[in-house]
Amino acid sequence: MSQDLMEHATRTIEVGSKSFAAAARLFEPATRRSVLMLYAWCRHCDDVVDGQELGFNLASHAQHAPHDGAAGLAMLEDQTRRAYAGEKMADPAFAAFQEVALRHRIEPRYALDHLAGFAMDVHDVRYEVFGDTLRYCYHVAGVVGLMMASIMGARDPRVLDRACDLGLAFQLTNIARDIVEDARMGRCYVPAQWLLDAGIAADEVADPRHRAALAKVAARLVDQAEPYYDSALEGIACLPLRSAWAIASARHVYRQIGIEVKRRGPRAWDRRAGTGKAMKLWLLARGAASALSSRVRARPLPARPAALWQRPGDAASAPHAAHAAAV
Repeated sequence: MSQDLMEHATRTIEVGSKSFAAAARLFEPATRRSVLMLYAWCRHCDDVVDGQELGFNLASHAQHAPHDGAAGLAMLEDQTRRAYAGEKMADPAFAAFQEVALRHRIEPRYALDHLAGFAMDVHDVRYEVFGDTLRYCYHVAGVVGLMMASIMGARDPRVLDRACDLGLAFQLTNIARDIVEDARMGRCYVPAQWLLDAGIAADEVADPRHRAALAKVAARLVDQAEPYYDSALEGIACLPLRSAWAIASARHVYRQIGIEVKRRGPRAWDRRAGTGKAMKLWLLARGAASALSSRVRARPLPARPAALWQRPGDAASAPHAAHAAAV
């Protein structure tokens, strides 16, 4: 059963995220196993809510009754609580999650916070200002950073803040890359105020006429991700060396996707932005350099910039930065 779980998790990440799959190979074996199984659970939850399989085949496009995302979400919440209670899990994704969550003492509120992000999709939450977008990013990606960091042994709230920041940066990059694809599915995570500023109607985001204006919105998202990528880099030194290599590499790969979206401008959505094999190898090498240099310059973890959006919970810093919500 254990080997079956690992094979399921490996297939899931290879199909669901080629960018993170490359970096995940750099973890030492035990950490890699737990990271892959956590990813498999996250992907499973996303698919259940959307009626997809590994991010494909949206149910609303299929020839059958509309998918009930709310029912799927309720089932996921129930299964998550039962997994933490130690009940036997039949579903491979939940069996994997249970093993990881209990072994690494991942806080239940992190898992439930992640499901709350899917609830935002189910309930068609609107994102009026940038702070609203960051709140969504926290639920769907920032809290995944917290769970991943827990797997790597991080317990210091200051280090967890940096892990959350990396998740926020990843998701801002994803939103910039996928603006048009999301809009075609009836979803938009870009602040409504930004669209208004750009002269784009909320129901016309995917319209090719707005590509030039949309490119400026995407560039704005990419730029807003930068201080979170910078903050995350400071936390690399607090991780075991192999984990630091993997996380630094993932940071470089995702950041490069944002750079590519910005470079392409209005043509950013002609094909999905990504990194080729040669570029990935170069970025993995840069990740190694980042991990090693973090050891060489060994210094106390600097204070996290007060202007950054602050995660909820037992964080080390101040409450949510007021300015972030108003940007």
